[in-house]
Amino acid sequence: MMTTLGDRMLVDGELVAAGRGRTFDNVNPATEEVLGAVPEADAADLERAIGAARRAFDTTGWSTDVELRRRCLVQLRDALRAEVETLRSGYVAETGCPVSQTPGVAIEESIGYLDHYIGLLDTYEWEHTLPTKSVMGRPADRIIRREAAGVVGAITPWNYPLYLGICKVGAALAAGCTVVLKPAPDTPWSSLALGALAAEHTDIPAGVLNVVTTSDNGVAQLLATHADIDAVTLTGSTATGRKVMGAAADTIKRVTLELGGKSAAVFLDDPLLELVVPALAGAVCIHSGQGCTQLTRMLVPRARLDDVVDMAKGAMEQVKWGDPTDPENVMGPVINAAQRDKVLRYYELAARDGRVVLGGKPTDRFERGYFVEPTLITDVDPKAPVAQDEIFGPALVVLPFDDEEDALRIADGTMYGLSAAVFSVDQDRAMAMARRFRTGTVSVNGAQWFDVESPFGGYKQSGLGREWGTEGLEDFLEVKTIAVPPAG
Repeated sequence: MMTTLGDRMLVDGELVAAGRGRTFDNVNPATEEVLGAVPEADAADLERAIGAARRAFDTTGWSTDVELRRRCLVQLRDALRAEVETLRSGYVAETGCPVSQTPGVAIEESIGYLDHYIGLLDTYEWEHTLPTKSVMGRPADRIIRREAAGVVGAITPWNYPLYLGICKVGAALAAGCTVVLKPAPDTPWSSLALGALAAEHTDIPAGVLNVVTTSDNGVAQLLATHADIDAVTLTGSTATGRKVMGAAADTIKRVTLELGGKSAAVFLDDPLLELVVPALAGAVCIHSGQGCTQLTRMLVPRARLDDVVDMAKGAMEQVKWGDPTDPENVMGPVINAAQRDKVLRYYELAARDGRVVLGGKPTDRFERGYFVEPTLITDVDPKAPVAQDEIFGPALVVLPFDDEEDALRIADGTMYGLSAAVFSVDQDRAMAMARRFRTGTVSVNGAQWFDVESPFGGYKQSGLGREWGTEGLEDFLEVKTIAVPPAG
C-alpha cells in the first residue's frame, strides 16, 4: 500500500466516498499490484458534482471575483509544493513514470505552471471599449467583455495526470468557471490529491472544484451530454475526442480537444544527423513513448537512411529501462495490459509491413509488469499502420524522402497535426518548411516550444482549441458586446 494524499472524491466542498460505497482498484503497472481502492462514482454521484458546480457558478461571486481566484490559485500552488514528495511517490506508483523524470513536467514543473494563470489574473484585460462610432445612424460606444463560460467538465488521460489536471483546472478556475474533473481510472490518485489539497488548503468555495473518479465510461459520458455543463475540455485519443464531440453536439457545448499525434522530425541536411539523431531516438522511449507530441517518425534523405538507422539503433540500445523507482531508468512500463497488448499488435504489424531493426517482440525481462521493448522500424510504406497510427509506445519509424516536397508530403500525410520538428544548417530553409507544416507546434533546430506562455494544440484531427498562453485562458471565456450611448 502506497501513501497517497487522497482516496476520497471532492464533491460540493466535501471529501466523500462514492454514494453506494463501491470502489475500483488502482494498479501499479510495473508490478501489477493493487495500490489501493478508489471511489467508483455512479451517475448519481456525478449528478451531485455537476449540480454543485452549477450552483456555485450561478449563485456565488467566483466568476466575477478576480482577486479571490488569484488567491486561491496561489494557495493551491503552495499546497502542491508542500506535498511534492508524497505526490512523487504516488505518481511513480500509479503511472509507471520513471522517478528520474518527475522533476520535469510530471511533477515540479507542472506545479510551477500555475504561476502562468496567477500572473494573467494580474494583467488580463477583461473589458475594453471600442472608439465611439455611428452605428445604424446613432452614435454608440461598444464595450467588449470577457466572461466565464460556465461549468466545465474536464476529462484527463493517464500519461501525465497531474500536469493535465493542473493545466485544465488552472485555466478554467482562473477564467472564473467552476469545474468537474474526471481523471482516467488508471491514474486517479494525482487528481484526488489535487482535490484534497484544494479542499484542505485553499479558500475555493464549495462546489467550485469537484473531482469525481469512475471506471465506467457510461457515467463519465454525462460530462459531455449534461445540460448543466457548458464546456468540455478533453485530453485523450482522437477516437475518444470524436465521441466526446458527438455527445456534446446536442447541447452545443464549447469543446476543447487535445488529441493524438504522429509527429515527424525532418532532417534536411546531413551535417546535423550525427548530432541530433541519437538524442531524438532515445527520447522516443521517455515514459515508454506515452506522450502525444513525441517525434515518433524520423524523415531523412534517402541516401543516408542506413546510416541513420544505425545511429538510432545504437542510441535505443543504450536506453535504460525497467523499475520506475530506479533513478537510473528513463523508461518504465506502459500503463496497463490493454496498452501493452496494443503496442505488441503494432510490433507484429511492423514485422509484417517493414523491417524491425531493434525490439519488436514481447519481453521476458521481467516476471511482472506491462513492459514492452524499445523498437526501431524502417523499410515501411509511409501509409502503413505503424507509420500512420499513434502507437503510444516506445516505437520509432525511420522513413526516407527524395526532396523537400516529398518530405513535406510524408510529414503531413497523416490525419494528425499536433507537432513537428525540422533540422537544417540553413535556418531560413528550415523556417520555410516550418511555416508549411500543418501542425500546431514546430521545433526548428531543436528550439523548444513547450512553455506556459506558448499556446499548445493541434491541427486536423489532433484537436480543437488551445491550452496555455493567453489562448488557454480564453478557451474558457465567452465574449459579450454591450452597446451604450456615448457619455455626455
